[in-house]
Amino acid sequence: QVQLVESGGGLVQTGDSLRLSCVASGRTFSSYTMGWFRQAPGKEREFVSSIMWNGRTVYADSVKGRFTISRDNAKNTVYLQMNSLEPEDTAAYYCAAKLLGGVSNDQTSYNYWGQGTQVTVSS
Repeated sequence: QVQLVESGGGLVQTGDSLRLSCVASGRTFSSYTMGWFRQAPGKEREFVSSIMWNGRTVYADSVKGRFTISRDNAKNTVYLQMNSLEPEDTAAYYCAAKLLGGVSNDQTSYNYWGQGTQVTVSS
């Protein structure tokens, strides 16, 4: 069992930055592929970014160039640095862990999910 706890969300203004963190339990965190997803009110959950154990990353087009995913295996933590935030980024952000395979935007391939942290960007 892997537990994921997100933090770092909040209310910010357009153009501001936030850094989300996700701490994972488990002794083999370094082997997991980690992902960030988000769900805006009234919309389906969507892929944001994913990072593999070796540092390979992939991003949704909507966040490319503004968001950066990273990981610190010594701290069992994955981060999402979000810059130049826009009102369209307002959503609950979820961290997910994928035990097998590489980076992926397929939600069904992720085995464990956190409870989410809310990000609200005001115009």
